[in-house]
Amino acid sequence: MVISINKDIQINEEIKDKEVRVIDTNGEQLGIMSSKQALEIAMERELDLVKIAPQAKPPVCKIMDYGKFTFEQSKREKEARKNQKVINVKEIRFSPKIEEHDLNVKAKNAQKFLNDGNKVKVTIRFRGREIDHVAYGEKALERFYEIIKDHCVIEKPAKLEGKNLSLTLSPKQ
Repeated sequence: MVISINKDIQINEEIKDKEVRVIDTNGEQLGIMSSKQALEIAMERELDLVKIAPQAKPPVCKIMDYGKFTFEQSKREKEARKNQKVINVKEIRFSPKIEEHDLNVKAKNAQKFLNDGNKVKVTIRFRGREIDHVAYGEKALERFYEIIKDHCVIEKPAKLEGKNLSLTLSPKQ
């Protein structure tokens, strides 16, 4: 008897349904029978009876090696995680009064982030009464975008959130 690791899947004696549709290891249907009969067939073949479709009428059970099934499933999940690419969001902050050289340095850093495949969130912080002159911040963002527009696409346009003006850029495909 195998104890189920996954709480969603019922195996062997855990299956309490009166009648189940049974599928062989080859994928052939053995028909509808009592769960006791299906379990006996599985035990004769030294395999497990696994409920794969509990919502069906009657529920569908398959005769298989449950240990091998869980091993292959974990192997597939590990392979999927390995092929996944993690995209980070890097943030660049400056004030609306930024000088041209400083803006170029920030743009160079943003290009590096974009070339690495990361997204870049450009934030302009307004301090004190600077918030009254949002146009200066928008001009600074436009100058910044003009410098790096060959490397990126605007994902989220500039938006004022409290005392910050933010723009999100993603790398060009």
